[in-house]
Amino acid sequence: MKTIYSVKAGCVVALMMIAGTIQAQDDNLKRELTLEREYDPSVQDANKVNTLPEIKQPKVQKTTIDYATQTVPANPEKEISVLSSGKVMTDIVYNKNRGYFNVGAGTYLNINGDFGYHFLNTDKDQLNLFLSHRSSGGKRKYIQAENVKQKVHLNDNLAGLNYVHNFDKASMKLGARYGYSAFNYFGYNVSDLSATNLFSIDTKQVNQQISLNTGVESREGVALGYLLDLDFTNFSHKYGLSEDVDGIKENTIGVKAGLHAPFGGNQRVGVFGKMEYLNYSLPTLPSGYVPPLEFDNHAEVSLTPYYLVEGDFWKVKLGANVMFITGENDKIFASPNIAVDVRAADKTILYLKADGQIQSNSAFEMSKRNRYVNPWQDVMPSRVWLDGIAGLKSGVAPGFWFDIFAGYKATDNDVLFIQKFENNLINYSAADYYKTKLFFAGVALKYSYQDFFDFSLKGVFNNWSVEEMEAWVGGDAPEFEAYGRPKAEITSIIDVRPIDKLTISAKYYLATGRKTVFYALQRWDPIDMDNINELNVTGLYTLNKTVGVYAQLNNLLFQKYDLLYGYPAQGFSAMVGLNINF
Repeated sequence: MKTIYSVKAGCVVALMMIAGTIQAQDDNLKRELTLEREYDPSVQDANKVNTLPEIKQPKVQKTTIDYATQTVPANPEKEISVLSSGKVMTDIVYNKNRGYFNVGAGTYLNINGDFGYHFLNTDKDQLNLFLSHRSSGGKRKYIQAENVKQKVHLNDNLAGLNYVHNFDKASMKLGARYGYSAFNYFGYNVSDLSATNLFSIDTKQVNQQISLNTGVESREGVALGYLLDLDFTNFSHKYGLSEDVDGIKENTIGVKAGLHAPFGGNQRVGVFGKMEYLNYSLPTLPSGYVPPLEFDNHAEVSLTPYYLVEGDFWKVKLGANVMFITGENDKIFASPNIAVDVRAADKTILYLKADGQIQSNSAFEMSKRNRYVNPWQDVMPSRVWLDGIAGLKSGVAPGFWFDIFAGYKATDNDVLFIQKFENNLINYSAADYYKTKLFFAGVALKYSYQDFFDFSLKGVFNNWSVEEMEAWVGGDAPEFEAYGRPKAEITSIIDVRPIDKLTISAKYYLATGRKTVFYALQRWDPIDMDNINELNVTGLYTLNKTVGVYAQLNNLLFQKYDLLYGYPAQGFSAMVGLNINF
């Protein structure tokens, strides 16, 4: 099996010329995100929420240097900024540049590298290639034990090639991706690993993904709009929960399709549908091994008919989602698909959105959310019955903007991660199912003063209600929590440009009220996790229109906290780097 994977590794260079997907770590808004460097023309107008023209907001020019400080995400996921090809890393003007190259290195053996190039960039044709690398090493000090450190291995690689051709009345796209991620399960373990034939703490798990996609979409102004996207993804783990057993292979076929037609001048009707079919190939197990849970081949289908209407000061979308899940856990359910915007006053909008969805918990999707999840666990899809938000946003004063909002979300089979240590296993994440209800409320503020100063602040309070999906076995059920998810979050970004070519950016993130449990030998002990309390500062200097240099200091408050129980974040760290646009 190791020989097979050596051959696979030797093919990486060739494959990276045609494809790619990776996860990289942003330092405060999202612990782990997928970098999408490709150009994506698909507006998917048939499924787009109807909104009034956006209120002019102060532009907070965040320094978009991403830095691999973390290895797993805090949950729920934060806002992310998807970095477009040729527009990364500095404040340099990019519209005349075809390519970019970035390299950075720092403590904890953190290394970042990015390369991208637009071979074609015209109104008719766009063709671009992108490559990215993120790696991290060094040792982490456990919170659970004094003076105990463990070596960390993390190596993520991304490549992709994307092409778009614009016809007079339609756009066609083609793309391919390849992702390679190697890592070790380095989390603290209370058990004696010397007695097990499962993973050693130094074993390098490998996740690989190959994706192909194509699609066609009508352009604006046609009498009958349409959309058709097709994609295929092959995802695999190198190992199961043992070096002696191959991992599973998952094939996903995806289809998105939509039709929409305007009438009456200000109205539109349409229908949008999407389907994913997941098929699994399981390894042959050696004698004496207990097989994992059977992986269920199944389809996930959503169909959304809708009606749009627009007035002088308002827009309304009325629709419904009808959703099907096939297989052993087949389900049929529905949710609203509604969006309302009303201009209450000059530069002030009231908005409401209510939606629902099937959250595909495929092996590929789970690896993006938490790479340390049990690779032998078949995770059922989550059913989001309602995901609603209402608020008021306004640009009431020059340079100042605010958004006040509140919402509610109800989910069946919501996946919460719990670390497990039973039977001398490594520290891995088990995906447990719960019925969750979330009420959240928050406020976001932005202020900009000319080109000198930008400030943003966002605070969110989360109130969770959690019930187990099945009856508790073995005595009275405990009081369940939204394990790993914060009850309150604060995110703040300050950008200062004291001179023309220098930008100093400070980013602060606070997440409080996180809970987990210690699960070993049938024990279920509640644990209060340390708050995420992180301050990062970046200095960026553009030498000219081509070259920029940067330095970044992370965790300036010298905080110690886990992202998953037993998986410590990096301590204070630093990085320097160079960016070239050409």
